[in-house]
Amino acid sequence: MNEETFARIGRPPTTRRQAAVKLLWICIWLVFMGAPVSDLLRGEHTGRSTALGWLGLVSFVAVYLVLVFRHTSKPVTRTIVHVTLAVLFALAAVLTLSLGSAWLVLFVYVSVAAGATLPLNQARVVIPGITAAMVLIGLKTDNPGDVLPAVVIPALLGGFALTGVRQLVVTTKALREARATVAQLAANEERLRLARDLHDLLGHSLSLITLKSELAGRMLPDQPERAAQQIADIEKVSRQALVDVREAVTGYRRPTLPGELAGARTALAAAGITAEVPADAPEVAEKQEAALAWSLREAVTNVVRHSGAHRCVVALTPRQTLDGPVLELTVEDNGRGGSASFGNGLTGLSERITDVGGTVDTGSGRGSQGGFTLTVRVPLGSAS
Repeated sequence: MNEETFARIGRPPTTRRQAAVKLLWICIWLVFMGAPVSDLLRGEHTGRSTALGWLGLVSFVAVYLVLVFRHTSKPVTRTIVHVTLAVLFALAAVLTLSLGSAWLVLFVYVSVAAGATLPLNQARVVIPGITAAMVLIGLKTDNPGDVLPAVVIPALLGGFALTGVRQLVVTTKALREARATVAQLAANEERLRLARDLHDLLGHSLSLITLKSELAGRMLPDQPERAAQQIADIEKVSRQALVDVREAVTGYRRPTLPGELAGARTALAAAGITAEVPADAPEVAEKQEAALAWSLREAVTNVVRHSGAHRCVVALTPRQTLDGPVLELTVEDNGRGGSASFGNGLTGLSERITDVGGTVDTGSGRGSQGGFTLTVRVPLGSAS
C-alpha cells in the first residue's frame, strides 16, 4: 500500500489511479442495492413500472456517487449538498411508495450521504429525521414488518459512522496543517539562530578588517611599514574569522543523539519494522555524543537496508565499568544476522569510536530467531 495507489485520508486524489481506487471503495457499498435490483428482476411490476424503476435506481446511484465522491475529494457548497440530499430523499420516497418495501434500503444511503457531507450539528438532527421518515413511509408499503427492522439500525449506524469518519478527516487535516506550521516555525527559528550566530561571529571581524583596510590605505603612500603591519593584522583577523566559521559549521553539522533517535524511529517505522527506541538520551560530551549518533545512524541504516528484520530494539544505558562510567548504545534486530553486511561502515564506525576512547562489539541477537546486535560504549565524561 503506497501513496501513489491509495489516496491518503483527508486528501483529495491527485492521480487517476487514486481517484479510481477511491471510487471503487465507495462503489463496494452499493452491494446492498441487491434488494431493489432483485425486486426489478423478479418481473412482478408492469413494464412501465420496471423501466421507471431502473431509471430511478440508476439516477439515485449516480447522484449518490457524485455527491459522496465529489465531497470527499473537494467539499462542495452547503447549498449543493442540501439540494442533492433533497433529491436523493425524494427519489427514495417516490421509488419506495411506488415499488414497495424492498426499496427502503435507499434511505440508508441517504442517511450515509448526510453523515458524509453535513456538519456534525446538522447531521445529528438530519440522520434521525431521515430514519423516522423512512419508518413512516415504510408503514405505507406492503409487508413493512419484513424490511423495516432490517434497515432502521443500518440507517442510524451508517449515518453516524460517516459523521465519525468526517470528523476524523477534519482532525487529520487540522493536524497536518499544525505540523506544517510547526515545521515552518522551526525553520524560521533555525534561520534566525543562524543569522544571530553569523552576526556574532563575523560582525566584529569584518568591522575590524574594514577599519584596518582604511588605515592601511591611508598609510600606504607615506608609511609603508605601518601599512604592512595593518595588512598583517587584517590577515590574522581574517584567518581567525575563517576558523570561527568552520567551527560553527562543524557544530551545525554535528549529529546529536536526540536527533538521531527521532530519525531512527522514523526510518524504522517507514520500513515497516517494529521499533523500540528511547524517547530521550542522557547528556554526554560533544565528541562522544557525535560518535554515538554516527553509530546509531549506521546501525539503523544497516537494519533498514540489509537485515530483513521485522523488529529492532535501540537502548541507551549508562553503566559503571572498571575504566569508569560509560554510555552503552545497543541496536538489536531479528534479521538475517552476521556482520558482513556492514562492510566498510563497521570499520569506519570502529575507528570513530576508538578516537573517543570507546569500544565496539558485535554479535548475534539474544533471541532464538538469530539477528544481529551492535554494542557501542563511550566514556561518559562531563557534558560540555
